[in-house]
Amino acid sequence: MNIQNELNKAEGFKNLELLAKQVVEGFIAGMHKSPFHGFSAEFAEHKIYNKGESTRHIDWKLFAKTEKLYTKRYDDETNLRCHIIIDNSSSMHYPEVHTFSIENLNKIAFSVLAAASLMQILKKQRDAVGLSIYSDAYDYYAPEKGSERHHQMLLNHLSEAVVSKPKNKQTETYKYLHEIAEKIHKRSMIFLFTDMFQTSEGETKLFEALRHLKYNKHEVILFHVFDKEKELQFDFDNKPKRFIDVETGEYINLYADSIKENYNRAVGTYFDALKLKCLQYKIKYVEADVNKDFNNILTTYMVERKKFV
Repeated sequence: MNIQNELNKAEGFKNLELLAKQVVEGFIAGMHKSPFHGFSAEFAEHKIYNKGESTRHIDWKLFAKTEKLYTKRYDDETNLRCHIIIDNSSSMHYPEVHTFSIENLNKIAFSVLAAASLMQILKKQRDAVGLSIYSDAYDYYAPEKGSERHHQMLLNHLSEAVVSKPKNKQTETYKYLHEIAEKIHKRSMIFLFTDMFQTSEGETKLFEALRHLKYNKHEVILFHVFDKEKELQFDFDNKPKRFIDVETGEYINLYADSIKENYNRAVGTYFDALKLKCLQYKIKYVEADVNKDFNNILTTYMVERKKFV
């Protein structure tokens, strides 16, 4: 069963965990050919036992199968705490997707599969993960834990987010980031998946909230999720179209070519300002184009984890 077949089912993700495993396996295979080759050892759940080491962590079940001595790599304590935050406002369900494929994900589906893939790595490394999902309300919160039951519960909530299809749900990201910041007490890596489309408040309040998240020496990584082709380059044919704001319901009728140049300039300026602000506040900014693969997401995690631990 491959990723394309699984994503082709229109009712969201039938087996999100399987897809996440396949994304991670593909990423690890690719690392062997890349400058990040050394990181691949991080994923090993066992290492060969060397004479003189403590026998406390030897996996005797594996010995019975292979007649070779291996020790469990992460058998004692949690190495890292991580909290994943997903923006599930109406704009995150753009573009409207009837049939998912790995080349055809909207922003929420991309964010969910990326989050599940990160969780798969965190699970392998015996790390604790928590989850927050918000739209026009703080929809879901789970604190950082590392159990299998907890992992399955988070996967279930992520899967539900993809098919929730909120209508005209505006969001004030800054408001929920403040609430989340109050809940995370121990130093953590925080991943935020959002398209950064705000309605009533300017970005000043948003960056105040991001600074609040950093307050307890948390590491904040902002995955800026967008459809580069449509939302940045405004790549539409020049037939008359109605462009509808999915969060407010407001619309405008126009020919794409008539505003393309001004649109490119305005959005490009906004994106550049976001990057600059993130740099200023020491927040890791990562471009997450829904038309690309997940390697950039997972590589960012590996690099930032090395710095954090």
